Amino acid sequence: MLINKIVRFFTSLKLTATLLAFSVVLVFVGTLAQADEGLYGAQSHYFKQWLVIGAHVFGHKIPLILPGGYLIGTLLLVNLVVAHIYRFEFTVKKLGIQLAHAGVILLLVGQLATDMLARELQMHFAEGETRNYSDSATEFELIFLSGNEVTAIPAKMLKSGKELKIENLPFSILVKTNWHNSDLNFRAPMMQNAPPLTPNGIAKNFDFKKAEDVKTMDQRNIPTVLLEFATPSGSLGTWVASDWAGDASLVEAVRNSYAQMGTDMAQKIAGQLVAPQTIEAGGKKFTFTLRPARAYNPFSLTLLKATHTVYPGTDIPKDFRSRVLLDNARTGEKREVEISMNHPLRYGGYTYYQYQMDAGQTAQMAGRTPTSVLQVVRNPGWLTPYIGCAMVGTGLVIQFMYHLFGFVSKRKTK
Repeated sequence: MLINKIVRFFTSLKLTATLLAFSVVLVFVGTLAQADEGLYGAQSHYFKQWLVIGAHVFGHKIPLILPGGYLIGTLLLVNLVVAHIYRFEFTVKKLGIQLAHAGVILLLVGQLATDMLARELQMHFAEGETRNYSDSATEFELIFLSGNEVTAIPAKMLKSGKELKIENLPFSILVKTNWHNSDLNFRAPMMQNAPPLTPNGIAKNFDFKKAEDVKTMDQRNIPTVLLEFATPSGSLGTWVASDWAGDASLVEAVRNSYAQMGTDMAQKIAGQLVAPQTIEAGGKKFTFTLRPARAYNPFSLTLLKATHTVYPGTDIPKDFRSRVLLDNARTGEKREVEISMNHPLRYGGYTYYQYQMDAGQTAQMAGRTPTSVLQVVRNPGWLTPYIGCAMVGTGLVIQFMYHLFGFVSKRKTK
C-alpha cells in the first residue's frame, strides 16, 4: 500500500544517511562561502533556505543545487519522529534509547524555534539617556512622522523599481534605487563635486554611492534608497533616505571623522546630515528617514554611568560596566542594575550583555560623552538545548547501565 511505502521511506536508515551526507556537504560549502559572502550572508544563503541554487566558492559562482538547511533539518526531524513512533516499545530494555531519541527530537525542534523566533538587537545610549527600545543590526525601516503618527515600512519592501501605496500615507512611493550598502562623502565647498544625486534634502550636502557588501562580523551594511514621492496632483520630488542619517552611532562616526577640521565644523557637518527632510501632502507634513528597525519594550533603561578601566600602565581593557536605571511603569519596579562583561541583565524575556563602550580616559580627553552599547538577545527557546542534551545524556546512561547490569548478572551466574 501507498501508506506503507511512505512509512518505510521516512523510517529508512538510507534516508537518514543521505540527509546526513547532504548536511556535511552543505556545511562544507557554506563554510567556504563565508569568505565571499560573509558570515550572515552565508547563513541566509545556505542554512536558512529550503533549496540552495548556486554557490560562491573561492571567488567563483558554481552552478550547484543542494537541499538547504531548513529542508535537511525538517526531513531529519520527520525521519526521527516517524521512526520513533513506528518502532516505539515502552519497555525497560528500550527506555534509554527512547529517551535519547526524544532528546534529539527536542534539540531539532529547539533549533528551529531559535532560528525562527530568536532576535539579536542592540541598545545604544549615552550617559543620562533613556531607551525603551532596541535597534536591529541587520533589519531596517523607512519611517514617516506626522505629529504623533508614525508609519514604518520594512526596508525589505523597498525594491528597486517598485511602487508602494501605503494606506495611511496620502502619496505613493516609487523606489528608484536601493543600495544594500553605501558610502558617504561630504560635498565640501570649493571642491570639484559631481552633480548631486538629487537637489532635495541631505543629498545637497552629501554624496551617496553604492558600496560592496561587507563580509566581516565587525562591520555592517549601511543601506541607502533613492525615492520619489507622488500625489495625484503631481510629483513631490526625488529624495535620499539613508541609514547614515537615521542611525545615531553612524552620525557620531561621521562627526568624529571630520574632527580634524575643528569641533565646530565637525558638528556643523553632522547637523547637515541629520537635518529633517519634510514633504507636504494631504494637508499634513511628513518627516522621513531610514533607520535600524526598532523593538519597543514596556520598560526603559537609563544609562547612569559607563565605566571603562584598563590595566595599570597599559591600554589593555580590564573591565566594561554600565550602571543603568530599570523603570517599569506597569509593575512599579524601579531599581538600579549593573551590567558588566560577565554579568548580563535578564529581564522581560530579554538578555542584555555588555557589548561595546566609549568611555574612560580616551573619551574624556577627546571631550566625548561616555556611551555604551548593550547586545540584546531574545530567544524563547533558550532552554531547549539544555533539556535536550540532558535527555540524551540520561538516556545513554540508562541504556549503558542496563546493559552493564545485565552483563554483570550473567557473569555471576557462570
